[in-house]
This record gives sequence, C-alpha cells and structure tokens, in this order.
Amino acid sequence: MHSGIRVFAAATGRRAGFAAAVVAACLLGAPAGPASAQTRQGHGKLFAPQDLALLEGPDRDLWQLPDQIMDALGIAERSVVADIGAGGGWFTIRLARRVGAGGLVFAEDIQPQMLEATMRRVAREGLGNVRRVLGAPDDPRLPPGSCDAVLLLDTYHELDNPGAMLRSIAKALKPQGRIGVVDFKRDGLGPGPALEERVDPEQIVRDAEAAGLRLVSRETFLPYQFMLVFSRPQPGVQ
Repeated sequence: MHSGIRVFAAATGRRAGFAAAVVAACLLGAPAGPASAQTRQGHGKLFAPQDLALLEGPDRDLWQLPDQIMDALGIAERSVVADIGAGGGWFTIRLARRVGAGGLVFAEDIQPQMLEATMRRVAREGLGNVRRVLGAPDDPRLPPGSCDAVLLLDTYHELDNPGAMLRSIAKALKPQGRIGVVDFKRDGLGPGPALEERVDPEQIVRDAEAAGLRLVSRETFLPYQFMLVFSRPQPGVQ
C-alpha cells in the first residue's frame, strides 16, 4: 500500500478492509497505533505489510460491493485495468476474474512487500493475467494509453501529491478510459482511517479538474464510502 490506512493500500499504500475489532475501534474514533503505520508528510500513513490481515474482514464483500464498483467503471471481459495501491491483492484478484484471460490487470503499489503479497495471492488463485508494477508516490508508472479503467480504492487519502498522481494516471488512459476514486465518507461510520485523515470528495473533484480531468458521475451505492468517476475531456463534449 502506498500510504495511509489504505484500506487495501494504494499508490502510497492505500486500502482498508478491517476486521470487526478494527471496525469497532474506528467507530469509537480510536487512532491507529504507531506500530501499525508509518507517518507520511502527505495525507495519511503507509500501511504496514505485517498488518495485511486487517484488510481481510469476512464482511468486506458486503460493504465494499466490488461487482458494483467494477460495473460503474465499465470493467468487462478483456478490459485492461489498473489497481492503484494493490496492497494484499483483495481487489486485484476480483478485477482479474472479471477481465478474464483475455484481459490484463496492473497491480500497482509503491511498497515491494505489498506487491509480493499480491502476487502470492494471484499465484494461489491460478491467475495469469496480473502484472506487478512498482510505482512512485506521484506516478504509478503505467504504460501510456493502456488502460480502460484505473481504480484508486481507499487510496486517495494517502496520496502525497494527488494532482501529480492524477496527471500521471490520465496519461495511462485509453481515450474512453475511466478513473474511479473510492474513499471513506467523513461521517465517521463504518471502517476506515481516522476522521482527520479522510478527504473531502469536493477536494478530489477540484484536484481532478486541475489535472485536466472531468467528473463523469458520483455513485451513491456504497454504504460507508463515496465513489467518483472521472475521464479525460473528449472533443466536443462539455
């Protein structure tokens, strides 16, 4: 994971799917212990590889709704997608199953240990359509013009330089490609990072617009999170 309690850790640590005890701690507003995360100068903290088990809550499918997230991004068989801040690969393998043998998933993270964990999981699942990518805090290092969709799941709040990251991601999109940003609401409900680490979705919209992206939709089906979908501007489209 890139940074932050990236409930699943993404480009900078990003991703959080917590066990019941962790959920309870979040509901009480309890901060993460210093042994479980490294402080960053940016939004959040690096998720420690030894804590990956916290991202495997048995109820995560129920509140993360991975199929609906993939539907919102138009991810289908043979799609090429990127999982920014793949962490332990919880969402990566679901993307890989969706795109099938004819598709490709770039599993990106800035921590080599996270990528190792992801690829071990991929091997256990017998999936051959996942490629590991060691990214940088402001650049996922994806092939230009390669992706139908790029997902930042529970990751944005951990980015040190979100504007630079979004500009880099935009270069990796195909002309009709989509970027999905999923992160935790600021109402304090459910799992996720401490309230002070959560990001205002309106700030994400401003960051994206400054990076030359346009907002396509705001999805509201997630119980504890928001989802914003962005694209590159299309000629003749306002």
